Amino acid sequence: MAISRHFWYKRHINAPVTTATLSSGGLAVNRMLKLLPVVLISIFTFGCSHNYYNVPKDAYASKVRVLGVAPLLVDADSDIRYPDKGALVDLVRDANRRSEKELVAMLKDTGAYFSVKLLPDDPDQLVGNLVYRRERRDDAGVIYNKYFFKVQELRDYITRNGVDAVMVVVVSGITKKDSIRSSNLLSYLDSSYDYLIMTAQILDADGTVLWEYPNFRQRLLSFPPLLPLQYPAFDEAEANASDKVEVKFKTIEGIGRAFGKMQTSSLSSKTKISILYADQFEKMVSLLTPDSQLLGNGSNGEKKSAAPQPEPQPTSRQSAPAAPQPAAVQPVTETPAPAASQPVSEPVIAVPAPLVVESASPVAAPIKPIGPAVPHSDR
Repeated sequence: MAISRHFWYKRHINAPVTTATLSSGGLAVNRMLKLLPVVLISIFTFGCSHNYYNVPKDAYASKVRVLGVAPLLVDADSDIRYPDKGALVDLVRDANRRSEKELVAMLKDTGAYFSVKLLPDDPDQLVGNLVYRRERRDDAGVIYNKYFFKVQELRDYITRNGVDAVMVVVVSGITKKDSIRSSNLLSYLDSSYDYLIMTAQILDADGTVLWEYPNFRQRLLSFPPLLPLQYPAFDEAEANASDKVEVKFKTIEGIGRAFGKMQTSSLSSKTKISILYADQFEKMVSLLTPDSQLLGNGSNGEKKSAAPQPEPQPTSRQSAPAAPQPAAVQPVTETPAPAASQPVSEPVIAVPAPLVVESASPVAAPIKPIGPAVPHSDR
């Protein structure tokens, strides 16, 4: 039944309104009001171009043609509370060396740069020479370490290597509050956990941050860690019939096995890369890939689509009149009966010539090989 507007407003605020309470008109208005924010967000999202850079996209594309990638760095002075910190840092350094070439290859594959090269510098010395300070950030609930660099040293580094900008990737430690559930999803523990995270920035010779990761220009902001260093021991608490769940560090052997889990590179079947690093690189590179590459309209796609164009051409129509066969067919077409059934002038007899050719063996021979060549080989 219909109710007054004033009564509906009070019911709407003080208690949930069921579908039986409102009339059909009230339900329609209620649904429209619920959908209005979704519509506005959709219009804003799809109406605007995706610019994940701190500068205009066109300015970045024209300014950064040669990109240098610094060796992956480890901030050993960051919030790494692991008991055997030295062994952990050594593991990260080794994983960095084995993975950084894959990042360079993925950046090259975007087609956004004229050249991408790995800069040959010592990563440990680079941290001391370039990094000015580290700042713990909490932006929109995303906790990470942001790095600031010495402008003059950065300018000399970029100029010495002959690049337009440099990409600096840092692996560091961080402690943050989190809620982790048990394997059966029936229990969870809110506590402080230690993580390894990976951040990145692209800077020019003036120290301007052209792009950064985590990237806060994304529609859906996410920043997964590189590796959790701790875990809640739910199974151990259950085995001991205890309500207290302890937070424990993973063993150095377990961390080494986590870094050692490999997958085949997306660019080369002969290359293996750590799954942990591949996930991080894919998220970074996806924010640096031009829109045309994401939509499949790149130069490679144009070449592939241009190849099948000559095949669909009807070559059989060109081969029949091109061959000097109609002269030999004319005396054959005078004898059959179909000529009498069509009392048309003699010039029209040339039209059914291809139909009569099918019964004649000398003409059908060159036409049959054309049939199997029509299907597209690219399928």
